[in-house]
Amino acid sequence: MRPLLDMDVIQIEITNACVHQCSNCTRLVGHAKKPFFMEMDVFVNAVDSLIDYPKMIGIMGGEPLLHPQFAEMAEYLKSKVPDKIRCGLWSTLPKGKEKYAPIIADVFGNVLLNDHTLGDLNHSPVLVAAQDTVTDEFTMWYLIDRCWVQNCWSGSITPKGAFFCEVAAAFDMVFEGPGGWPVEPGWWKKTPKDYVGQMNQYCVNCSAALPLHARQDTEEVDDISRRNLERLTRLGSPKIKRGKYTLYNRGERNKDYHINEFRNNIEYAQKIADKYDLQLTPNKIGYFQPFLNENRVHQDTQDSNPSLAVKQPV
Repeated sequence: MRPLLDMDVIQIEITNACVHQCSNCTRLVGHAKKPFFMEMDVFVNAVDSLIDYPKMIGIMGGEPLLHPQFAEMAEYLKSKVPDKIRCGLWSTLPKGKEKYAPIIADVFGNVLLNDHTLGDLNHSPVLVAAQDTVTDEFTMWYLIDRCWVQNCWSGSITPKGAFFCEVAAAFDMVFEGPGGWPVEPGWWKKTPKDYVGQMNQYCVNCSAALPLHARQDTEEVDDISRRNLERLTRLGSPKIKRGKYTLYNRGERNKDYHINEFRNNIEYAQKIADKYDLQLTPNKIGYFQPFLNENRVHQDTQDSNPSLAVKQPV
């Protein structure tokens, strides 16, 4: 387990609504009876709590561009954190939200884009409860302590508080948990000794740390253990009602299992960005920075000042 200060980013999760319902989504998209949309005052408090955080502040979902106050939130983030390199956006750049392109280029110095069209992305199960799968308790906690999500990804803020792990935050939301830590200045100084309560609540019911077979994301089927299936059924999960799940029984994966690393695939990311007339450039911290294409800049200028579109006499 890593201290929060060792992470590259802390995410502010403004919604768990999404345009996709991928297999084994780490946000458990499709299981909440009603997606949440973070209130503006909660977002303001989240940003304010991270102003002194020295790393990146991420905006994430679900699909964050589905939030009706996305533009307002982005502008507030910029007003408090004007250094673009400290602002990140995780998105599919969904159809119909192209109007946000200038805001994205203006506010965010980092984007991570994935519209799930590669065709060879696989998601490992997260809903196979570790306590149901690993019979030896020492081994279970050994694996949890070395979970790739916590060691590679981020802490998170949702409307229910702050969490040491993004997936723990999703579990708390969907399974109607007790909530996270208070979102207050300096909460991000917590270290693994402070995680115990959340780990006991969420990690034992999660399988991100386990070496299980993954499933192609586009199947839109979740691998679930019986305990979590019963809990989601009681909670009225729409995805369970539609039968988009299977009881996991495939055992551990082979050691040579291949994971597609799309994050550094500039061709893939640029294809997504093209839909918004955004040009991506690798930046100094390993992400892509978005810029408006010249054609988009010219068109936006004409739209805001129609007189410029008329050729003036010499």
